[in-house]
Amino acid sequence: MVNYRYLGNSGLKITEITYGNWLTHGSQVENDVATQCVHAALDAGITSFDTADVYANTKAEQVLGDALKGQRRESLEIFTKVYWPTGPGGPNDTGLSRKHVMESINGSLQRLGTDYVDLYQAHRYDVETPLEETMQAFADIVRQGKALYIGVSEWTADQIRAGAALAKELGFQLISSQPQYSMLWRVIEDEVVPASQETGISQIVWSPMAQGVLSGKYVPGKELPAGSRATDDKGGAKMIQRFMHDDVLERVQRLRPVAEELDLSMAQLSVAWVLQNDNVAAALVGASRPEQVAENVKASGVTIPAELLAKIDDVLGDVVERDAGKTLEGMPKTRVA
Repeated sequence: MVNYRYLGNSGLKITEITYGNWLTHGSQVENDVATQCVHAALDAGITSFDTADVYANTKAEQVLGDALKGQRRESLEIFTKVYWPTGPGGPNDTGLSRKHVMESINGSLQRLGTDYVDLYQAHRYDVETPLEETMQAFADIVRQGKALYIGVSEWTADQIRAGAALAKELGFQLISSQPQYSMLWRVIEDEVVPASQETGISQIVWSPMAQGVLSGKYVPGKELPAGSRATDDKGGAKMIQRFMHDDVLERVQRLRPVAEELDLSMAQLSVAWVLQNDNVAAALVGASRPEQVAENVKASGVTIPAELLAKIDDVLGDVVERDAGKTLEGMPKTRVA
């Protein structure tokens, strides 16, 4: 079964492996298979589920809500997000304005089939809306009981500090950050993690397998596996492109002895690795087949000895991205329409 960890400086416990349905539900995976994956997650002891209104333009929330019907709501931790364009993409169908935030939470609750979400997250920082306006909207949502806790995703260290300070003034707290983090993408370690530790925030990390590259299924010089993310023309291939270089893929293959020493698959090793960071509360893991869920949860509770962590660093060497500036670099410079 899956271990639990506290989320930030709060009393909320979540499963350290959390099921996420980005790039799958409502788009890449048929609804009946998506439902089977959610049920497999529940069977494996996962009670925390992450989605967003933008995933498949709101369809992913609907699929998750349908899949969770009949479950005891109090036994689940449901997370969703707001920022990116939804609906027809009008001028107020995006961002973190009070109008978009308040309307989006209502839409998300309806699609998810619940009266509240456990965690509501700002999916990016909105450079065109005053932070005070956004934080006040979140404060009101918490007071209305529509969200129990508030988090952010892909915010810089400075933005986290500013948001946390405003939240405190308004009588609530930010408790989570959702960044990309893996053996190959460690940009949060130098700035975001220290800022989060200062402000009582922990990480719920996405792409712990580096879009599947760390599973070891992509071998230099060999044909891409049929049906893999690298061959997906609906968005997956574009996301994985940054890692699809022979130098990266060759070094990943050299991690196999480490995984074997721990009696783990390569995918399990990658998930277990992010969980070694004390500031990480959970790793987000998706699935396109139910059996993948049962395999992923085997990473829960694993301790990787210091000497093997050092060996991983030595093997990957300079192919690891560590530049803290990548968080700001990847942030929308204007509100996306």
